[in-house]
Amino acid sequence: MTRERVLKLPVLEIFGPTFQGEGRAIGQKTMFVRTAGCDYHCDWCDSAFTWDGSEKPTRMTADEVIEALDALGTYDYVTLSGGNPALLAANMAELVSKLKARDVTLAVETQGSRWQEWLREIDQVTLSPKPPSSKMEVNMETLDFIVSQLDPDKLTFKVPVFDDADLAFAKMIQKRYQPDVMFLSAGNPEPKAEGNIVQNQLDRLKELWETVAADDSWGNVRVLPQLHTLLYDNERGV
Repeated sequence: MTRERVLKLPVLEIFGPTFQGEGRAIGQKTMFVRTAGCDYHCDWCDSAFTWDGSEKPTRMTADEVIEALDALGTYDYVTLSGGNPALLAANMAELVSKLKARDVTLAVETQGSRWQEWLREIDQVTLSPKPPSSKMEVNMETLDFIVSQLDPDKLTFKVPVFDDADLAFAKMIQKRYQPDVMFLSAGNPEPKAEGNIVQNQLDRLKELWETVAADDSWGNVRVLPQLHTLLYDNERGV
């Protein structure tokens, strides 16, 4: 007799209720499900523990993930995070399907390097292609394909900015895809720093604001902080 295969997800964190710290949904109350694994190893990654082997994930079924969410409180909005949650196929599709059946609004952030059919079911897809400072190379053909498959009304483009080359990359992304709004965030160059990083982040945000404001070649753009770093520094699970 053939046994049915049990689908499990590699989960590192389930936390909340908290708030989304950046992008179009900034300030949105949400629960987070953070999965392990990433096909990028960005130089300034603020969640390197998802791919550097320093932490081991817990293998959880979709029902176990939902039970963990339920234990945190009531919710109607869940953010699927990583790493890159788009590395996961049928196991993530099952979780997405079960949360959608409960009328939960779903958000996901991915760099746009992998396509999964379940992305069509996500209410708010944030594509965050990584700029040159990440030391990663974006496959533009893959990104083109992913963009072509998604409803523009559910799609957000967000680029973290650390230097002028990153800003030029973000402008290229805006010209190539012409989103309704291009979201920029002042990146955090010291994701492992302990203590208060607020002033450094505010200084970076002010510099980015002033640079973009002085450049009239930008289209519709929003320059935002990584709000969570202003409230919690580099603390996790918030």
